[in-house]
This record gives sequence, structure tokens and C-alpha cells, in this order.
Amino acid sequence: MVNPKLKDELNDQLCSAVLKLQTVEECYQFFEDICTISELKAMSQRLEVAKMLQKRHTYDEIVSRTGASTATISRVKRCLNYGADGYNLVFERLKQDEEQNQVE
Repeated sequence: MVNPKLKDELNDQLCSAVLKLQTVEECYQFFEDICTISELKAMSQRLEVAKMLQKRHTYDEIVSRTGASTATISRVKRCLNYGADGYNLVFERLKQDEEQNQVE
């Protein structure tokens, strides 16, 4: 279920726009226009932190690899444990794509 604090017309428009992107190159083009480099790097960092947390890496390992603060790691961990399951949804889909690519 979508957080009612986030749900509005502008966020709907953003989500619909992201769903129109078809390639990694298109994603780079769109995110370069809509985000600062720092914002994009922060989102990428959080995704890697989540991936490492799921694989049971320690905070020290995560800090060393990603440069994320312990506050960022804690926030991502809280989202993994109590959030909207967005990370888990994406990781499951990426895993499915990886498995499909191995079969082909």
C-alpha cells in the first residue's frame, strides 16, 4: 500500500514517467536531468547498502565499500525491516532477470 503522505498527483506523474523509461541509457538521461549528481549518487548508494544488508554484511564492511554513514545504513535497514517493501520488490525482480539471463 502506498504511503498516503507520499501519494499525490505530482508523485504519480513522477512514477509514471519512470515507468516510461525502457533502457539504462534512458534512465541515465532522465535522472541526469531530474536529479543532481549528489542526489543520484545518494540513491545508488542506498540501493547498494540495502543489497549488502540483505547479504548480512556488517556496518563496517558497508561503510568501507560504499562510504555511507552509519545513519544512512540504519535508515536503509529500517526501510528493509519496516518499510513498504520497495527494496525487496526490486531485488526480487533483479534476481528473476538474472536467472532468466542465465537460462538464455
